[in-house]
Amino acid sequence: MDRQPKIFRKEAITVAFMVEQLRSAVGLQVEAVNTADATKREVTESNLNRPGLALSGFVDLFTYQRVQILGNTENRYLAHLGPDERHQAFQNLIQFDLPCIFLTGGNELDEPLIALAMKAGIPVFSTPMPTTEFMTKVRDFLLDQFAPQQTIHGSLVAVYGVGLLMMGKAGIGKSEVALDLVERGHRLVADDVVIITKKDEQVLMGSGTDLVQHFMEVRGLGLVDIRAMFGIRAIRFQKRVEVVVHMQLWDDEEEYTRLGMVDETYEVMGVNLPVVKVPITPGKNITVICEVIAMNHLLQHYGYDAAEVFSERLAEQISRKGSSAPSRFIQYFEHDYE
Repeated sequence: MDRQPKIFRKEAITVAFMVEQLRSAVGLQVEAVNTADATKREVTESNLNRPGLALSGFVDLFTYQRVQILGNTENRYLAHLGPDERHQAFQNLIQFDLPCIFLTGGNELDEPLIALAMKAGIPVFSTPMPTTEFMTKVRDFLLDQFAPQQTIHGSLVAVYGVGLLMMGKAGIGKSEVALDLVERGHRLVADDVVIITKKDEQVLMGSGTDLVQHFMEVRGLGLVDIRAMFGIRAIRFQKRVEVVVHMQLWDDEEEYTRLGMVDETYEVMGVNLPVVKVPITPGKNITVICEVIAMNHLLQHYGYDAAEVFSERLAEQISRKGSSAPSRFIQYFEHDYE
């Protein structure tokens, strides 16, 4: 198999970029409360923080580097304090270099507190969304931003809903097989360069690059725009990577799986993906084999393993060895001569 490429991830994003994406991509209603420069503040991790203890004065374990959320609890705590105590409680927060503060659930800060945040250069935003729902959406967005990524040379196609990542040496025919699969009604995700994003401990999502998108290079033909040629139903912008199909030229010294009793895997960012080695020989229909790989994966997902069923039948047949029954498959044709 090809050597694993380098894993890369974002170190930080600006608060301005985060807010812009929350509005445009996530669809959240977020308004700026002050005019602090959000382009000079950075978010460096996906976790969020509700600074209740910090407001009360305990800051020993205050994770100030995270986005700070002031919900109903924090705002009511501030509201029940006197002006001087409220000033001191808020000062407990802004003495640190916070990325930003979000007021959720339609809560508002007093003008003196907004002025304190402005003086410290800390952007403050408000949203009418309830705290729990808002934190869920922001955390999901930040998890996506800081997820580790890796680029892999190959083609990713959704076949019967299964993400098949076709890999192999340059010129082996990955793009041609992907094109044939698209012509048969399956959907192209990416060709040539596949960006793999680790969304969870065992979840890898694949997508194409902004530049290439759904263009495909076919040797001898040139660039083909799959979306323009086959329509929107022939593409997907992202798909979970579930099976690796490793295409390689036939090698007499290579051992290929015949019964499927041994599971081989290919590791990507700590996730072991099942891999199927497909030897390329003249006349072999790789497209149909890819469809069968996808269907077989679906069967295994729902609890049916053909190799295990065959193994059980074989064991049962061996246990019956020596029986007086004749060794034949069909014992009685019931006058069925068709």
